[in-house]
Formats: sequence, structure tokens, C-alpha cells
Amino acid sequence: MTGGRAGMSSFVGRLGLLAALFVTGCGAVSSEPRALDRKARSEVSSAKETARSDDDGQGDDRKSIGFVAAALGASAAEVAQGRCRPGMVDIEGRFCIDRYEASLVEVLPNGEERPFSPFETPKNRHVRAVSRPNVYPQGYISATLAERACAASGKRLCRVDEWQKACRGPENRKYGYGDEREPGRCNDKGRNPVVALFGWRYDATTMNQPKLNQLPGTLAKTGEHADCSNEYGVYDMVGNLHEWVADPNGTFYGGYYQDVASVGHGEGCDYHTTAHEARYHDYSTGFRCCADPLGTEHEVAVSPPAPTPKVSAKPVKAKGKAKKTKAKPKSKPKKARGSKRRK
Repeated sequence: MTGGRAGMSSFVGRLGLLAALFVTGCGAVSSEPRALDRKARSEVSSAKETARSDDDGQGDDRKSIGFVAAALGASAAEVAQGRCRPGMVDIEGRFCIDRYEASLVEVLPNGEERPFSPFETPKNRHVRAVSRPNVYPQGYISATLAERACAASGKRLCRVDEWQKACRGPENRKYGYGDEREPGRCNDKGRNPVVALFGWRYDATTMNQPKLNQLPGTLAKTGEHADCSNEYGVYDMVGNLHEWVADPNGTFYGGYYQDVASVGHGEGCDYHTTAHEARYHDYSTGFRCCADPLGTEHEVAVSPPAPTPKVSAKPVKAKGKAKKTKAKPKSKPKKARGSKRRK
């Protein structure tokens, strides 16, 4: 299908490709990456967000979204949603990842939900992670709490290889959008709020003040830097907030709004910090969730309980027990004979 589509594209150009995708209904399935210019990516993003409701992307018209993406020359991988939960991006059928850095909603005792402050640590609050555009993402969170919030939404923290794959994009670029940093393309030129408010006094108290990420020139809303993306259509993986990954010892990736390239940490998608425990949190620590494609969890759950060998092994054990029971009666007659001799 890919080869035929490419041939048609070369013959009739973009309109031919649009027609082919419409007829075959494959507008949101092709995995062959194509470069997105900035204007097209912005238009596609707007079209997708219009088609989705604000409630974590539910109610989206995936077919029309794929059609719009094809018309703009967008990568179909950017809008593929069929195998992933709403608000997530399908990464080549291997796993799903949140399109945006996570924010939180608090689940109340009566089951209702309300937004949780992105400037406070959730601690013992009952919260779950959501992926939404144009909101401040959750900072002040530890890896332990982030994992719990992902699990509450049926997701998990991303593994290192998953996070880097999604960040680097299909063309494996250091910053996702390219191999060279373009300062300001992502939220990577911010100020240091701790120094601005407390001087050089870094401690658990100063680094967890809610007002830190509310200063001008610090945290940006999700998707606000429209060009901080790649052909997969994930946003803000470089800069804005550090993002925890699934490391029980504690590791976060991607840098934050004040640092995305420094000696000892790496650059862009390779930027990582391992100096903190999983329970650590400050104003700069955020996260996003990953998940297996829909349906694969069920397949994994069903295939392990294949106890065919165990079932066949039970009769063997039963035979062994039978032999033991036969041996016991033989010992009893011997004792009986012995007693007769004594008489």
C-alpha cells in the first residue's frame, strides 16, 4: 500500500494523495513519516483540537481529522489515535504516549472531578493524570506520585527507550524538531525563579514554593510553543518541565524551561538527571504517561495463563501419590507378622 501510494503521489501530487487517502480510508493509518512545515503542523494541531472535546479528547471524529491532516500534508502518525486512549499518540504501533505534559484532576469522594493546582504537590490527594492542551502542566511532583497518577488513568510512566523514541521523532533527531538547538522554539529560555525570589538558597522549602512557576518567564502552557514538536505530534518533550520516567531509583528527562543543554546532563532528548530519588520533587519536575496499545494488555493477560503443561503434569503427580499409598499398606502387614512372631 505504501509503495502504491507513493507512486500515486508522484503522479498526481498532493491532490492525488488526498484522494487516495479518502477512498481507502487510510488517512490516519500510514506510518511513513513526512516532514511537517511549521504552518502545517500548527493548522493540523488546531484542527485536531477543534475535533476533540476538552474532556481528555473524547468525542473526536478521527476520520475527519485524518482527512484534514492528509489535506495539509501532515504526517498521519501525528493523528493516529485508533489504538491509543484519547489524548495519546500512537508511536508506530509500539506504545502510546501523552501528547502533552500531564496535568492533574482531583477525584472527589462523590466521584466528581476538578482540576488540581499545577503549582502544588498532590501528596495524599486522590488525583489522576490527564493530557490536555493550553493548561499549565503539573510540576512539584515526584516520580512516585506521578506513577500513581498515571495508574489512576490506566496508564504508566514511560520507559526510557519509549520516552526517547517519542522525543526524538521518527527521524531520530536530538531535539525532536532537529539536531541543532533553536533557542526559543521550545520553552527553554526561562529565568531561574529560585534565584529571583530567594537568591542562592536552594532547599526543599524554597524549591517547592507555588509562586515559582507563576513568575513571568517560567512555566508555559501545554502546546503553547507550537513548533516544539516532531512528526509524531508530541509537544514540549524538550524544555518546560523535567519529565520523570520509569526508574525506581529516580530519573527525569528533557530539561526544563531554564536548562535543556548542560555539561554532565546532555542535550535535548538526551538531557537527564539521576541525582534524585523517586520521592523527590520541586518546581521543575513534571511527567507524562505512556501505555500499551489498546487490546495488547488483554492479550498479555490472557496468554500467560496457558496452563496446558501444568494440567498434563497433574496426572503425573497423582501417579506418584498412588505409588506412595501402595507402599504404606505393605508396611502394615510386616508389622502384623512381627507381632505374630512375638506371640
